Amino acid sequence: MGKPVAIVFGVGAEQGLGAALCRKFASEGYHVLVSGRTADKIGHTVNTIKARGGSAEAVVADVTREGDVAAAMAHAMSAGPGLDPVDLVVYNAGNNRKIDFLDLTPAMFEDFWRVCCFGGFLVGQEAARNLVPLGRGTILFTGASGSLRGKPGFAHFAAAKAGLRMLSQSMARDYGPRGIHVGHVVIDGGINGERLKRNRPEVVSERGEDGLLGVDAIAEAYWHLHRQPKTAWTQEIDLRPYKESF
Repeated sequence: MGKPVAIVFGVGAEQGLGAALCRKFASEGYHVLVSGRTADKIGHTVNTIKARGGSAEAVVADVTREGDVAAAMAHAMSAGPGLDPVDLVVYNAGNNRKIDFLDLTPAMFEDFWRVCCFGGFLVGQEAARNLVPLGRGTILFTGASGSLRGKPGFAHFAAAKAGLRMLSQSMARDYGPRGIHVGHVVIDGGINGERLKRNRPEVVSERGEDGLLGVDAIAEAYWHLHRQPKTAWTQEIDLRPYKESF
């Protein structure tokens, strides 16, 4: 048995959820493939993991491109000497912005769908294609409040995230009996990360540090899902700070 391998698609800022997931998996003894579109950003996360004594490497990939996803998953299955084939795949790519419905163009709608839903299909399909022959593995998708309900100004986001949720449910019913744990994590609240602090600093000030979801706390939940015994698998879990109304 070699070192276990995980791949996280959709890693951006070092103070974001994707990077936190990578750090968590590395701290648990995994070799982590840190995947994102921006070499500099994923490189920072790799360097941080290595500085802490962990094992990681950068994999530049655009989740909306079939060839990029296939190449990344092929590498994850045979990442190098002493490394097992991947057994933990996370789809964390996404984007969000409030846009008035009448201002929403077809191109905008498609762009959000490609990142928040279509990319999940590409990653999920490649993960299943590679993991089913092994009869084991975990595939986790990052959801949002919009996965469950649409709010004014977020029709494009909700439509895409709801689609990703249905994808995860269908995959779970299809591949669970074949030994593949497919889970969907609803992030119901603001994440205390770089994106929110940059784009909506007033929210951070209003809610305070414990009124937002901590990235490391979220990462713990993903790890728990991965380590669940086969006799009690969770398909969907929702996470929110205690101050969040729902």
